[in-house]
Amino acid sequence: MEHAPEQTADGENERALPRTGADGMALELLVHGVGGATPEDMLDDPRTVRVTGDATAAVFRRAADADAEEHPETHRGGPVREAYVWCNLTSGNGARALWLLLLPFMVVNLAHWMRPASHHRPRTVRLYGLLVRLAGLTLTVLLVAAACEVALDLAAWQCAGTRACVRNHSWLGFLSPDRPDAGWWSQPGRRLALAALVPAALTAVLWYLSHRTWSAYESQQPMSRQAEPDEETDGTGLGRPGFWYGRRLVARLRAAHTAAGFLTVAAAVTASASRHDRGPGALNALGTLLNTTLVLAAAVVLWVVCRRGRSENRIDRGRDRTLVRLLPQGAILLLALALVYAGWSRPEWHATGRLPGDATFGGLALVQGLLVIGLGLVAHFLYRTNPATWGTPGRPDAPVDTRTAMHGFAGPAVAMLACALGGVMSGGVSQRVADWLDGTRHSIPGPPVLLTWQASAIPPLLLVLFVVVARLGRRTWMLRRREMNAVERDYPGEPKDTTRTRRIASTRAMAGLTDRAPFMVGVVSFATLLLGAGAVAGAFATGDAPSEAARGTYGVVHGAAETAQALGSWLIGLGFILFVTWGRRAYKDPAARRTIGILWDVGTFWPRAAHPFAPPCYAERAVPDLTWRMATWTRATGGRLVLSGHSQGSVLAAAAAWQLRPATRRRIALLTYGSPLERLYGRWFPAHFGPSALASLHREVACWRNLYRPTDPIGGPVRLPGDCGPEVDHEPLKDPLAYGRTARQPLPAPILGHSDYQADPAFAAERELLLARLRTEVPGQRPHGIAQDSSGRSSE
Repeated sequence: MEHAPEQTADGENERALPRTGADGMALELLVHGVGGATPEDMLDDPRTVRVTGDATAAVFRRAADADAEEHPETHRGGPVREAYVWCNLTSGNGARALWLLLLPFMVVNLAHWMRPASHHRPRTVRLYGLLVRLAGLTLTVLLVAAACEVALDLAAWQCAGTRACVRNHSWLGFLSPDRPDAGWWSQPGRRLALAALVPAALTAVLWYLSHRTWSAYESQQPMSRQAEPDEETDGTGLGRPGFWYGRRLVARLRAAHTAAGFLTVAAAVTASASRHDRGPGALNALGTLLNTTLVLAAAVVLWVVCRRGRSENRIDRGRDRTLVRLLPQGAILLLALALVYAGWSRPEWHATGRLPGDATFGGLALVQGLLVIGLGLVAHFLYRTNPATWGTPGRPDAPVDTRTAMHGFAGPAVAMLACALGGVMSGGVSQRVADWLDGTRHSIPGPPVLLTWQASAIPPLLLVLFVVVARLGRRTWMLRRREMNAVERDYPGEPKDTTRTRRIASTRAMAGLTDRAPFMVGVVSFATLLLGAGAVAGAFATGDAPSEAARGTYGVVHGAAETAQALGSWLIGLGFILFVTWGRRAYKDPAARRTIGILWDVGTFWPRAAHPFAPPCYAERAVPDLTWRMATWTRATGGRLVLSGHSQGSVLAAAAAWQLRPATRRRIALLTYGSPLERLYGRWFPAHFGPSALASLHREVACWRNLYRPTDPIGGPVRLPGDCGPEVDHEPLKDPLAYGRTARQPLPAPILGHSDYQADPAFAAERELLLARLRTEVPGQRPHGIAQDSSGRSSE
């Protein structure tokens, strides 16, 4: 199949492109949703061929349509159908199971994109992004600090320095100072230097994963183009040329976070040795100099994280090669010096108690709490000062944002959950390793007291969650009762079947739970913030575990503290085991790996703007793929194109349409079904999918129709204001198609929910209407500023 030459930045090739003689052809480009699909299922044909792309993501056609452009006369009865298959971007080989370890990083990256919409507040927007990037940096330090706690404190310092613990773990025998033949590694500093290789290796693995995915995802070149004078850019940043090309920022952040990881290991080793070396002497001076250098290096890392955010207005091809190379190398050099310093002979040094981990974890928790509070203040300011929150005076038809999740606090709430996930994972690993090393013998002090307090906060948090779930369950039950009457109205004249009616009503009521997610996230996040603050205060005020701190108080208080501590330790251990088991199963089982891929479909749509170790953004490959395909096909053929997206595919379709040149965008029809564009993305990511952005998309494409069902828990209406709403949103589709047995449906029709929209006759009818409307638009182009009337045609 012939393809048009690549478009240059100035668009000169567009005028020189030869047409293939396929004028009047129509193309339907299908984009699947979460969970993926095979091209055979999407095209409803067992014989398909790949027309462009690779094994990771590609465009397929039916074998009979492979040469459609060469024989257009045989394809005028209906559109040629293509399927863009991108599921391997999120669920590929077994190594994707490792992405579970990156879950807190993914969640904090989502918080970056959840900021409220703003109006002429660039400095406040930059401050919001800066606070999220700093929160992401604390998560990297927290993860590496947890590895240091396990390897340096629990294994090398406590267990290897205790005779009873070494007796049960002979593999630590060569580190024990209590053996008659104690060797070179038995000194505490040398044990710490050797154990430091574990968190250093973890940091190196994170760097490797980020660099490998950066080369595969962030390196995809978007279509170069110049912004035209009539191009709208106020609605969303998704149309900016550099939005899907974050190569430079990810490289800078990767260097900074890698350096932060190595510096954390160096600080853990140096702090212990320098604390022993206090007093006159060369080692004390060397330790002071090394600590000072580490502080200066940490300041450089902070400067790199704070200095530059995303560059979206242009494709930023800068590399920062010197910074990206020297910053991690400098941190590795300091780590090597720290290991040499700690390994210096100190025969009089003996390991007692714990390493100073409480101050480290407590300081990180305090900083994270302050960052979340600051993020909340900034988000509230942006939300309150946005005119769309209250409406534009004198413009009653202007979009009004009334559905932003949590009134703008979604980003801070999700950032709080990311910090909580990081704390639970860190505490879980430390607690399980401590139990494995010591069990119930209490021969070693165990993990820092703060981690025990944080684990003890889990049972109260689960109690809050239980209350929230119970409240939602009651509301769902009440909604089901109302929906039973609605079901009877939707199927008039049908014989009543209470069981059938109840099943349909229950499905509708359960689908409505999606709209209650902001309430649940808000309550859980606020409770997490309060319980986390209480854990930090309790650990620092008492210095003991909750059960010991409550000794001597009222019996009920002491009993509650003991119960929370024991149950929290058990729950955090169970969570860690389930986490590892799920990861192991996902590594071996493609079906389980596909389930994890569904989570990544939603969580990794956005570029890595806050954390470079988050799972990679698949849209940085998928959106340019779709953009190139649409632009080259329309230029080469002059034909009509319907971009058809289901579920998450509709989000990719909208993002790709925004990336087209305005002249090409007005030649595209958009058909979305089961779409979360407004229900999820519009509410949780209002700065990019809010009412203004979606209204802008409606104005700039030739025509747009959206299908949804009341039984769909993900898809919903687009809810554009005024006359635009009915023009885009089809009335809710019936689900099931038939209530009882009919001549057309002799067997009970299934409740489809989020799947199989193409089985509804409305799908084919709406596609034909879009193609008919496009016929009035192509080859002529609608002048900018001319709106559509209720039929979808242009009107001045």
